[in-house]
Amino acid sequence: MTPDGAAPSPAPSEVMTYRQQTVLLAPGPVETLEQPKNLVLIGSILTVIGVALLGTALFGSAIMMTVRIVLALVALVFLFKGLGKLGTSKWGSQFDLSYWLACIWLAALILAAIFAPLLPLGEYKDTVKTLAEPGFASPSLLSDHPLGTNNFGLDLLARALFGARASLTVAICAVLIGMIIGGTIGVMAGYFRGKVDAVVGILTNSLLAIPSLVLLIALAAVLTSNLRNITLALSILCIPSMVRIARANTIVVAQREFVLAARAMGATKWRVIWRELVPNVLVPVAALGLVAVSGLIVAEASLSFLGLGIAQPDPTWGNMIAEGQGGIVEKHPFIVLVPGVFLFLTVFSFNLIGEKYRSKL
Repeated sequence: MTPDGAAPSPAPSEVMTYRQQTVLLAPGPVETLEQPKNLVLIGSILTVIGVALLGTALFGSAIMMTVRIVLALVALVFLFKGLGKLGTSKWGSQFDLSYWLACIWLAALILAAIFAPLLPLGEYKDTVKTLAEPGFASPSLLSDHPLGTNNFGLDLLARALFGARASLTVAICAVLIGMIIGGTIGVMAGYFRGKVDAVVGILTNSLLAIPSLVLLIALAAVLTSNLRNITLALSILCIPSMVRIARANTIVVAQREFVLAARAMGATKWRVIWRELVPNVLVPVAALGLVAVSGLIVAEASLSFLGLGIAQPDPTWGNMIAEGQGGIVEKHPFIVLVPGVFLFLTVFSFNLIGEKYRSKL
């Protein structure tokens, strides 16, 4: 207190307005303002290095294949880091480069698979047309076969894209069948409970008790190997998990206020199921379906690799990988790498997108 009884005035350095306190205490804006100004520069440098290394790996036909593979992997690391920093500087820390790369890969692959007959690709199936083509041609973007050829001179890029048509068709159709049948059964079991739930639980647990690969091999041995039968066999694997997720979510949603209100207003059971339960249960079931697609793609590839799926000369990623048996992969690793990379990136993308949506839900 001053001698006249007034409060002492604060020093100039101690004066802080409410607006300044808010800016200093708010973590979001401060983090945005404190981002390094050279983030764009670092990202640009890493991206340029990655592009240079990738170009060397793709166009350096005089370099050994093993060195080119190593250069390509290193280039992808530089590109991922560089593009990640550029995306963060543009859209903030919430930018997820992996998610967007997965979406771009799946969109490009699906479009290329759909329009594969219209694309200027090499021969993928008829070996009579490739008698003059070189066998085991190395990958080179400067040649007519950018990803190389197999022992019959068939173009590996064309075979990978036409194989994608078979793998994606089988997996997606099997998941849709599993969602429709398994989701419907799960909703019924979760809503009616009692004996219906008990019977469904016994059947579901019985299917889950059988190893998936054993069940697939048994079905493939009985059924003719074609797209329809393989789709039906894979859909049987998908149904139990769909039943469980639909049943669990139905039990939760059935206790919500809007469902109880609909029943109190005299809505029939079927109206409650189709108007109130199914729309709310469909979202988590669809999220699980995205993850299930990746598992079924691997299952189809496993059957084709074992010779129980789609047979040659029709290409699938599984029987393309099987072409590397007998010591061929040691001399020509790209025979296995091409379908293997397509398979890995597709399965990884479906898993990443599916898990992201599941975490949001």
